[in-house]
Amino acid sequence: MIIVICIFLQASIKLKTSAPEFRSYFGLNYLALRSIKNLVFLGEPKDVDMKNLDILIVGGGPIGIACGLQAKKKGLNYLIIEKGPIVNSLFNYPINMQFFSSSERLEIDDIPFISKEAKPKRNEALEYYRRIVTSNKLNIHLFEEVLEVKKEDDQFTVQSTKEKYSAKNVIIATGFYDLPNKINVPGEDLPKVSHYYKDPHFYASQKLAIVGASNSAIDAALECWRKGAEVTLIIRGPEVGQRVKYWVRPDIINRIEEGSIAVFYNSEVKEIREQEMTINTPDGDIVIANDFVLALTGYMPNFEFLEMLGIQLSQDNKKLPTYDSATMETNISGLYLAGVICGGMETHKWFIENSRIHAKLIVDHILSKIKTKIN
Repeated sequence: MIIVICIFLQASIKLKTSAPEFRSYFGLNYLALRSIKNLVFLGEPKDVDMKNLDILIVGGGPIGIACGLQAKKKGLNYLIIEKGPIVNSLFNYPINMQFFSSSERLEIDDIPFISKEAKPKRNEALEYYRRIVTSNKLNIHLFEEVLEVKKEDDQFTVQSTKEKYSAKNVIIATGFYDLPNKINVPGEDLPKVSHYYKDPHFYASQKLAIVGASNSAIDAALECWRKGAEVTLIIRGPEVGQRVKYWVRPDIINRIEEGSIAVFYNSEVKEIREQEMTINTPDGDIVIANDFVLALTGYMPNFEFLEMLGIQLSQDNKKLPTYDSATMETNISGLYLAGVICGGMETHKWFIENSRIHAKLIVDHILSKIKTKIN
């Protein structure tokens, strides 16, 4: 089979690919031949030009990886650039984090995700996505950050911390976990304050205040309490968030009702100091002793980066980026969005399970544009 393909490809070099009879030969066109060339010997073509790419993908999370898989499958010259390790956001999740979704809903490209429980944990997801990258020999540059993307005519110039690239199309799949929503109070910049939670062991025997009412805050409160921390929850609304995982919410409510975990509802942090903090409550300001603060109030996309690219955002507090839902192409031709970044400030709208389809939508649209140019 490989010999036949190689002979066919060798013969095709002598033909003019613009000839209509060649494009329709065996129902294949130039793009299909190119795809076959790239798949021979089950690897990337030997002469991959990383400076003249069909697609450059910014972000090596699950959806960025899905885009890379789809591009490779279709024989396109692509590169994924990730500023951290593979699936950097997942790597920075809490060590004991368990997904809300079941494993089959986190699968990409129909590659089975086998986990011990129905809902996988962080370490299982890291293993799954890492094996996809390494087993498929995806073109990915790690610990390299994209600094600037400029378009001139039909070509994008992408400058990273390590290299300059040229690409016909760019996909932004950077997620939203890099920028925390600040609470903007005096003392937020103290070393004792963090917007990311990793391991409950660190807070054992400490007076820990946790700001927030969603999954990340509630998971941290329960884990740290079980490791011996004295936990106080500070919640801006009247109750624990309704989107908290259904098997976790009763647990935190029971711990609050029995007095194991303290809580201030309808309250906000007013000031953080070295050994205490002030909370504004319905009963007035209250000062509590405090060793550490976890301000787990959510995260947001890098809107400054999107605006630098020229992507239009809605003029309300949602900051929804402009894109065509059928193709994922933004108001800039050749520039696409994929994954949770599409939701703007509505970070609960898109997940791996409902945005993995973006990879196929984008690559199919890019292929259709290539076919149009060839024809």
